[in-house]
Amino acid sequence: MMLRYALQTVRHRKGGFLGAFLALMCAAALIAACGTLLETGLRGTIRTERYAATPVVVSADQNVHQTTVKHKKGKTKTKHKAKPIAERAWLPENLAARLAAVPGVERVIPELTFLAQPLTPGGTGDRTAYGHAWDSAALTPYTLATGTPPRASDELVVDRYLADRARIEPGDRLSVQSTQNPRTYRVTGIAVPAGDGIRHQTSLFFSAAEARRLAAHPGKVTAFGVVPAKGTGAAALESAVTKALHGTTAQVSTGDERGPVEFLDAAAARIKLVSMGGAMGGTSLLVAVLVVVGTFALSVQQRHRELALLRAIAATPGQIRKLLGREALLVGAAAGVIGALAGLPLGSWLHGRFVALGAVPATLQHMVSVFPLFAAVAATLFGAWAAARVSSRRIARIRPAEALAETGSALTRTAWGRILAGLVLLAGGTVLVVLLSVLRTEPASTPVTFLAVVVLASAVALLGPLLVRAAVAVLGTPLRLTGPGGRLATANLRGNAARMASVVTPLTLLIGMTCTVLFVQPTLGHAARGQAREGTRADWVLAAQGPGVPAQAARQLRTGRDVATEVVRTTVRVGLSKYAAQGVTTQGLARTWDPDVTAGSLAELTKDTVAVSELAADQLHLRPGSTLKLTLGDGTPVTLTVAAVYARGLGFGDLTMAHDLVARHVDNPLAATVLVSTHRSQEQLAAAVRKFPGVRVASPATADSLQAERQQANAEVNYFAMGLVLAFTAIAVVNTLAMSVSARVREFALLRLAGATRRQVLRMLRTEALSVLLLATALGSGIALAVLTAFSVGMTGTAAPAVTPLVYVAVVASAGLLALVASSLPGRAALRVRPVTAATAKE
Repeated sequence: MMLRYALQTVRHRKGGFLGAFLALMCAAALIAACGTLLETGLRGTIRTERYAATPVVVSADQNVHQTTVKHKKGKTKTKHKAKPIAERAWLPENLAARLAAVPGVERVIPELTFLAQPLTPGGTGDRTAYGHAWDSAALTPYTLATGTPPRASDELVVDRYLADRARIEPGDRLSVQSTQNPRTYRVTGIAVPAGDGIRHQTSLFFSAAEARRLAAHPGKVTAFGVVPAKGTGAAALESAVTKALHGTTAQVSTGDERGPVEFLDAAAARIKLVSMGGAMGGTSLLVAVLVVVGTFALSVQQRHRELALLRAIAATPGQIRKLLGREALLVGAAAGVIGALAGLPLGSWLHGRFVALGAVPATLQHMVSVFPLFAAVAATLFGAWAAARVSSRRIARIRPAEALAETGSALTRTAWGRILAGLVLLAGGTVLVVLLSVLRTEPASTPVTFLAVVVLASAVALLGPLLVRAAVAVLGTPLRLTGPGGRLATANLRGNAARMASVVTPLTLLIGMTCTVLFVQPTLGHAARGQAREGTRADWVLAAQGPGVPAQAARQLRTGRDVATEVVRTTVRVGLSKYAAQGVTTQGLARTWDPDVTAGSLAELTKDTVAVSELAADQLHLRPGSTLKLTLGDGTPVTLTVAAVYARGLGFGDLTMAHDLVARHVDNPLAATVLVSTHRSQEQLAAAVRKFPGVRVASPATADSLQAERQQANAEVNYFAMGLVLAFTAIAVVNTLAMSVSARVREFALLRLAGATRRQVLRMLRTEALSVLLLATALGSGIALAVLTAFSVGMTGTAAPAVTPLVYVAVVASAGLLALVASSLPGRAALRVRPVTAATAKE
């Protein structure tokens, strides 16, 4: 029976449910799109390219492992965890003999993969360049289309893609920036891969001796390709190779497992995509529930008389709740299915944008399945049902004797339960803000930041009527002085606080969330760059447009009393925890670099010692003289002695080691920057490094500006990721305002019949919208300021959030424009109806 009534109600009140339908549909689309990103991170395929002709690939373990054993109540529990390392791990070259002895193996092909950037005007387009030894061309396989293989150390073979792009022919000269100084090679041939499977990389093939020199890992290889003998299947070969390698750290890969071995950045991006998709999806769900509850509450308020009449003719509270619940489920089912289907192309577009921004490599293929669809529909149904339950609590409890009271006085008072729930959420948001002020790592603080905004906005939603009445008490007198429109607006705000509160909530969320998203990264980046500026004593900075500054360029500048400090950056793990690290040349370090040492001395920094930030020292309980065991970027474990503790860890990283120690264990040993202390001019330094392509001499201020640009580019990924959530919130603002105004046709007609002009009614609407905007701006700005200040205290140690005034004004102006447009257009449409017709129309 209730289902039939619900169907009839939805069919005859399509306009009343349109706002809830749009809100739920947008929520479903956003959740489905985030679900596809999450699934791509969990199950996304990384197809192999280089190893297409090699059914079995042996590579080094790319993870650091930790095993813990717990004894509890006579039982022993063993837990094993693994985390990926930042750089490529290498295998000992002598492992080839063991592999060659495995039954069924016809050939073992050692593979070397290393940095090799061709210095051509057009670059390599959307493909990454790698260097290899010509002996490993059989892994794809590559075959010579023209020319001869490289035999001498100055000879090179390029693939067809690079040859066509740079118009290279055999006999031409090509300069290449690899792990050593740039060198010019003679192109002896052009190679073509079998099939069309090579789409994301371009290959440069060197002689075996030159490749080993450039790989800079003597006695080691990247991987081994194992080719089976005739009649040996891939599965049998995998089993035999795995058995032969038992007891080593090598891992065996076949099929799609070969892709992550080849494309380490794609494998690492999976974790980032899981985190990003989960954060976006979780935030979207919380925002959706908050917005949809407000939308349903407004819909129920508009149907007060209808629902009250049902109570008057003996409908029970349970029947009212069932009716509203079934209506919500019907609307949620329709919106969920349509929105989930729309979320699939949205997810594909999102993945494409992340690839274009460089957050996700193109080699990680987008996954689409039914699971995100089911999750989106389920989340939408849950959100609709929860919104209906929350919205129906007051109206279901109204007494039949009060049902025909036209003023709905029972709904003008805010329920104590709502106030109590709002105060609980306000306390919870305050706890999150306090927690945020003590979190000192970005991965821990970022989710808490956005959760705090949503929780505080939820508190505003519950306490909204009280806040609106308080605002009217403050703004009432100034509004009444503006004329008839202001007096009407004041009366409406005071008498319809619950309705106005449902409009304040999405506006507050929009302003608070937008300001938080826009100013979180600048707060962190501004503090980091400030520490870097204060700690850089160098007169000039060498930077490179390409992969880095060669060591020879720094050596060119170390003449007389001049100092050149090379800085190589990487990421290391202490246990399973990840820390930003760098390697610096120690000669004359005090003249170019000052991290604000608070304990110990940088004079003790050698290949056996390490300097740590105060944050790392606190987390790891270190002080000068302590022993620190860590895993370098390529998985090599080392034990170092703490030489110094410094304060400027945000600007210079958590761990600092000797340059030579770090450079031997990274994929790119070129310096990210070189700090130069000298009496020579910029022109003299530029002349000294002119033979190194792409290397430029910049002042510290210019280098800081370049760093700011890089941080802005990295922040664009976060802006884009949260942009869709903000777009959904903006849609909710327009939706809620339009619903609120459209339901007041009869009210506008009565005002017209009472003598108010059309212009006065529109002025009343604008005054209401501006009043609501003023309250939402104060609340949203207050939420954002509290959250950003706590974030700044936790991450930088100072309460100094980086807020750009013009950006803030633009956010408020955009919210104001939305509010005015979303109230004025429906208001104009409502005023087109003749007052007599609207006043006598049935609800």
